[in-house]
Amino acid sequence: MARPGDTRAWQRMLSGRRLDLLDPSPLDVEIGDIAHGLARVARWNGQTVGAHAYSVAQHTLLVDDLAVATTPEIGAAGRLGVMLHDAPEYVIGDLISPFKALLGGDYKVVEARLLAAIHLRFGLTTPLSDRLTRKIKAADRLAAYHEAVSLAGFAEAEARKYFGRPAALDLTRFPVAPWPAQTAERRFLKRFREIERLIAKGDRARRSH
Repeated sequence: MARPGDTRAWQRMLSGRRLDLLDPSPLDVEIGDIAHGLARVARWNGQTVGAHAYSVAQHTLLVDDLAVATTPEIGAAGRLGVMLHDAPEYVIGDLISPFKALLGGDYKVVEARLLAAIHLRFGLTTPLSDRLTRKIKAADRLAAYHEAVSLAGFAEAEARKYFGRPAALDLTRFPVAPWPAQTAERRFLKRFREIERLIAKGDRARRSH
C-alpha cells in the first residue's frame, strides 16, 4: 500500500510508542497500549444495552472463556492467539462486519500487517495454523451470537442466521453485562499475564525433560 504523501500514518500511544499503520514494527507494540485501547473500543458500534459500552477487551475475554469451554485442548499458546485475535482494533477500531465488507482490500491489508506485527511481538507465528484459526473463529462466532441476543437486540432466529447455531453450551454461565473501561482493561491485562505465565511454565517443563 502506498504511503499517502505527507499524511500522518502513525498513531501515538500513551506508552510513548509511535506505531506506523503502514509499516508496523513489533518493537512499537505494547500490551498495555492494546489493553487500554481495546477497553475503550465499543463492540456493535455501541448499540448495546447497559450503562457502559461493551468493549472489545471484554469480548476478547468472553471468546477466551468460550474457547476453553468448547475446546479445552487449545492450550496456553492457543489462548494467546485468542487474546490477540482482535488486537489490531486498538489502533483501527472495531468496524462492524457489513462496513468491513464494503471497504474491502485496503482495510484488510492494514489489519493483517498490524496483526502480524502483534503476533511477532508476543512470539506467535503468522499466520496462525488453520486448525487454531478455526477454533478461534468458532469461539468468536459463539461470542457474537451470545452478545447479539443478550446485548444488541437480535432475536435468536436472526442471530442464528448471521452467526450460526450456538454450541450445546449453557451460555447463561457466561454473563455479558458491560463493564466500565477501567475494569475491562484491568481484567484483560490480568488474563494476558496469566496466559503468559502458563506458556513460560510449559517452556520450563519442556526444557527440564
